[in-house]
Amino acid sequence: MDVKGLAAIVTGAGSGLGEITARALAAAGAKVAVFDLAEEAANRVASEIGGVACICDVSNAESAEAAVAKAKAAHGAARIVVQCAGIAPPAKIVGRKGPHSLDLYSKVVGINLVGTFNIMRLTAADMLALDPVGDTQERGVIINTASIAAFEGQVGQAAYASSKAGVVGLTLPSAREFAPAGVRVFCIAPGIFKTPMMAGLPEETQKTLGAEVPFPSRLGNPQEYAKLALAIIDNPYLNGEVVRCDGALRMRG
Repeated sequence: MDVKGLAAIVTGAGSGLGEITARALAAAGAKVAVFDLAEEAANRVASEIGGVACICDVSNAESAEAAVAKAKAAHGAARIVVQCAGIAPPAKIVGRKGPHSLDLYSKVVGINLVGTFNIMRLTAADMLALDPVGDTQERGVIINTASIAAFEGQVGQAAYASSKAGVVGLTLPSAREFAPAGVRVFCIAPGIFKTPMMAGLPEETQKTLGAEVPFPSRLGNPQEYAKLALAIIDNPYLNGEVVRCDGALRMRG
């Protein structure tokens, strides 16, 4: 699918992987709606790429519905959706202060998994009503973001890893459901990338983490995630799969 002129939604687009992906889509000619809970960040990115800022709590039905409606009013129904919104607070199931907070666990699952499903259900409903485009007769593509923690979650990642495993589990059934209408669903499982959260760590810590990656032995560059997302959008035969983008890293417990 050629992104030029098409409406796109990117969640978590105020920073990190989402911001770089939103910029890449805009540079390729897409009309981008920048979804983020941080109003200042969303406005900044949207103004710089000529998009529209949509302040959105992906885990909340009303907030997501309003954001999708605003994006649709500005650009038309989205044919491209890339979901990068997520949080990863570390916490052991049983730590020094006692059991894991159930509220924190619910919050992580609510944003990472329920939020992904929430945006997917709303945008897919719009996509299914669109006319097919191009030689492949596609109506749209949805790219969700999991993590390699879905497969090799480390100690302290119980909430994050299980939420991302849920995102992996959404991939095939949704792809199968939407396939007859020409809407694809794909999932990227990134390794450790140099996002704002990671950039806040000491430089030596970042080098140590990067050295664990077999090749290239460094943290991932957000542009590499964005390149993969655009390649998935471009290739109509990529559907219903989870692809790791991690330099062959397998995380230790």
